[in-house]
Amino acid sequence: MSNPVSDLILGFQGLVADVPDLVQPLILALAGAVPFIEGEGAAAIGIIGGIPPIVAAIAGAVGNIICVAVVVLATSRVRTAVTTRRGAIEKPPTARREKFEKAYHRYGTPGVSLLGPLLLPTQFTAAALTSTGVPPMRVLAWQAAAIVLWTTVITLIITGVVRAVA
Repeated sequence: MSNPVSDLILGFQGLVADVPDLVQPLILALAGAVPFIEGEGAAAIGIIGGIPPIVAAIAGAVGNIICVAVVVLATSRVRTAVTTRRGAIEKPPTARREKFEKAYHRYGTPGVSLLGPLLLPTQFTAAALTSTGVPPMRVLAWQAAAIVLWTTVITLIITGVVRAVA
């Protein structure tokens, strides 16, 4: 059986190889917007495909940040609409929400944002933070920092591996 994420990665690798050099960063930005691939995965796809590491990292991170910004803004609007309509009535929290809120109270927005990509795509973490009432600009700032950090780390690792193997 094929893995959907592996299929997506292979699809993006093939697409990057088949388009002109000027279009390749756009393909990586699209890959960066996909949950589970994200900025770091897009950078790895590009580097393995022969794109300069800095170009691959920037394209992947930008695509990931744009997608996260859309998710945060949409989640913020939904939260505002729901809380305005519901007023003061609160539903009991689900077990998943309680787990997230416990992590949030322990690590705060910076910790959840920076450590979140180890467990969940940034889009999911950003939506969860925004839905709990964290201000959207705070979520965006910390998610952007996390995306840049993780994309940089993976870019450095992949670049080192590619140079060692070549």
